Amino acid sequence: MEKIYEAEVTCLAGRNGHAKSSDGVLDIDIRFPKEMGGAGGATNPEQLFAAAWSACFGTSVTIAAGIEKIKIGEVTVTAKIGVLHDNGNFDLGALLLIKINDVDYDTAQKLIEVSKSICSYSKATKGNINAVYEVIAN
Repeated sequence: MEKIYEAEVTCLAGRNGHAKSSDGVLDIDIRFPKEMGGAGGATNPEQLFAAAWSACFGTSVTIAAGIEKIKIGEVTVTAKIGVLHDNGNFDLGALLLIKINDVDYDTAQKLIEVSKSICSYSKATKGNINAVYEVIAN
């Protein structure tokens, strides 16, 4: 495969640090959320991952609609990324809530299935984290 883009972000001091992209567009503090014993008040890796996955999946739905020749309205994807803890081990879980305007439930479900094979985040996480994709009714 040909690389068409590469994001470069450097993070200093991990979950209680600062992240900055090489182009300067991303320049943010990162903190442990209060729920994990941190101070909160800044973004965290799970929020960034949720933003990235929801954006990618939404675009993938639009691409899938084009492939399937289905006219759709606006697409909204909410990604919920959970940090799971068991006996000293940490894992992630994901719930993607997808709303596709101007299509019925079955059509939306079909587009979601096709989108899973298009979205690079869905492909990267397949078999690695428990991900649930749920259609939100119009």
